[in-house]
Order: sequence, then structure tokens, then C-alpha cells
Amino acid sequence: MGRCLYGCLRYRALKERHDLESPIETRETPPATLQLPAPTVWPIVLAFGITLLFAGLLTAISVSVLGAVLALAGVIGWFRDVLPHEARETVPVSYELAPIVTTRPEVTAVGWITHELNRSWLPLEVYPVSAGVKGGLAGSVAMAILAISYGIVSKHGIWYPINLLAAGFFPARVTTAQIAAFHWDALLIAAAVHLITSAIVGLLYGAMIPMFPRRPILLGGLVAPILWSGLLHSILDIINPVLNRRIDWHWFVLSQVGFGIVAGIVVSRQERVQTWQHLPFAVRAGMETTGSVVSKDIEDRRQ
Repeated sequence: MGRCLYGCLRYRALKERHDLESPIETRETPPATLQLPAPTVWPIVLAFGITLLFAGLLTAISVSVLGAVLALAGVIGWFRDVLPHEARETVPVSYELAPIVTTRPEVTAVGWITHELNRSWLPLEVYPVSAGVKGGLAGSVAMAILAISYGIVSKHGIWYPINLLAAGFFPARVTTAQIAAFHWDALLIAAAVHLITSAIVGLLYGAMIPMFPRRPILLGGLVAPILWSGLLHSILDIINPVLNRRIDWHWFVLSQVGFGIVAGIVVSRQERVQTWQHLPFAVRAGMETTGSVVSKDIEDRRQ
């Protein structure tokens, strides 16, 4: 049996070598048709049946029964297409390469997508997330300078306002001497709270300022700090009782105004980005097709 297998393999190798070395004119004529596996629908039926089988676990037993029947039918039908003999179909073979030509040099826009009329929602342009973060961090520096200035003016020291911000985490430190002293743990916690809060408020400024394009600094430097201070005045006793008893609201409002002015200036000077509302709904929903977005050159020619 080994000799027979070796002989068959040697014969096949010699035949392939002869076909390669022989002239093109003496080679065999290529076949006009090919035998390919026939298409079958049973894999889809099986997949749908399995889906219904598990969907019935959340809905009703009848759905699972229907899924089991479809899955069984899919398995049987699929095996019958393969065993005992694979189902095949004959397809013609074409050896001519058709040239790729087109009579339309430009991509045609999809009419039902590009001709959609959208109602504009203000604002048409917004600031990116990075603008709000930059404004919040810049405002945090201004607020820190004003807070340290308050500690120097009140003669409590520069660590006094920092420790007050973190006083809720250290309820044992209640005396003025304890709050005015340097504590590295309070410094780390106060810095983290200050930076995170400032970044969040900066993002809020970035979202609000485009809605009031005529008076951005008025909104960020006066209206928002007053509203923010009023909200904190009503809930600060719950959040940080020690800070609520010792806070100087005049300096607090002043520091909030300083934060708002600096953050508003930084955010308003950032470059805006256009919202997606000018795009058709199909594009915003994620549908991708050639010609769904009209290029700027085509729009210029139309105008």
C-alpha cells in the first residue's frame, strides 16, 4: 500500500511538472464550468431557532418550543445538504476580464439622506471638553490665590483655608490652631477635591457659555457664582459642618467670582466645534454609505 501511495504521488508530481513545462498551446483547455458547494438556508434557520430557544427563557415557553423545532429542522436540513454527498451546483467560468469603466466621475449623493431638512437647535457650535477642563483648572488657580489671600488677611495663615476645605475628613480638628497648622494629609485631600470640583464646574461653564454668546463673562463671573454660592449655603452644613461654621461668605463669594471670570475668559477664547445637527439623522445614527455626506466642493458648485 505504501508503494502504491508513493507511485500515485510521484505520478501527480510528474504530471504537474509536465503541465508547467509544456507550451501554452499544448495545455488542456480550461473547463467551461465549475462545481461549487450549493447555497443553503439551513444555517440561518438553525441560528434563528437557537435565538428563539433562549429568548423563550425570558418570555414564554411557547417561544422556546418554536425555537427548538426550528433549530432541529436547521440541523437536519444542513446535514442532508452535506451527507452522504455534498450538494453542489454548476457555475459557468468566464476568462474575460471586463474593464472597469464608469460614466459618472463623481459620487452621487443619496437623495433621501442629503435632502433631509433639519430644525436647528441652539447652540450651533459648542466648546470641546478640553476647553471646559482648561477653564476649570485656570479658575482653580485664581480661587486658590484668593483663598490664600484670605488666610493672610485674616491672620490665620495660608494653611487655614486649605484645611477648612478638607475639615470634613478630619472631624477631630476643630480648634483654630489645629486648622491653621500644616497637615500633609489635609493638603492632599484639599488639592484633590479642589481640582476635581474645578474641572467639573469648568465643564459646566463650557456647556453653558455657548447658550449665552453675548455675555459669557457676565454669566461665568457673576450669575453662576451667585447661584453656586446660594446652593452651597443651603447644603454646606450637611457636607462640611466645620467649614460651614467658620467660612467667611464674603471671601467665598469673591473667590467664586474670581473663579468664574477666569474660567469664563479661558473657555470663551477656545475654538468652538460645530455640532452634528447639520448632518442628516441617518448619518448621526451611524449609517455609512457612499454619498451620504455631500462634499464641500459639490456644495460650492451648487451655490
